[in-house]
Amino acid sequence: MSLRLVFIGVQGSGKGTQAKVISQKLGIAHICSGDLLRQTEGELKKEVDSYINSGKLVPDELMLRILKERLGREDCQMGFILDGFPRNIEQAKELDKIVKTQGFLDVINIDISDEEARKRMIGRWNCKKCGTAYNIVTEPKPSKEGVCDKCNLPLYQRKDDSSEEAVSKRIETYHSETTPVIKHYNTVKINGEQSIDEVSEDILKAIKMLQMFR
Repeated sequence: MSLRLVFIGVQGSGKGTQAKVISQKLGIAHICSGDLLRQTEGELKKEVDSYINSGKLVPDELMLRILKERLGREDCQMGFILDGFPRNIEQAKELDKIVKTQGFLDVINIDISDEEARKRMIGRWNCKKCGTAYNIVTEPKPSKEGVCDKCNLPLYQRKDDSSEEAVSKRIETYHSETTPVIKHYNTVKINGEQSIDEVSEDILKAIKMLQMFR
């Protein structure tokens, strides 16, 4: 049976890291909404860039068109993990329409406290060249402070990760927009305040249990 998974969690919960780990372990596609937009080509890329370059959010209608095309590719036939989508109840309802002929969506909620999310976000640093994310609070930490292990280039911090005010606003937005999504689905809550390996193990156990009841 094909696995169709959605990973939900507040920023800093580790859902992106876990999506990569679990997709590799299960041999299914990992679809990150941010990467999906960056990887568009042709006319779609022009349309996406017109919003991004003007500082506007990509509208749901366009995001859903791109996602529908991606889910139709061959590597998604055995299953997929959606990372970063849906973010609100409107997106969730539209996603349901796209996958309704494909079966169930199993939703994993990687849960951490707001205090933990705040610490993790402020501790995040990224490499502009390869995109690797590091964290001075959790794993993975860079071997040399402020420098990417892979590229040996200086790391940078996103503006919305760099202040208490910006981070608090992102957490507030998450709760107001994504809590209805969690209620919309029959989600499985995973304790995200464990080690990466422990969280991965709990997610795999949860997926196994969900499949047993299909």
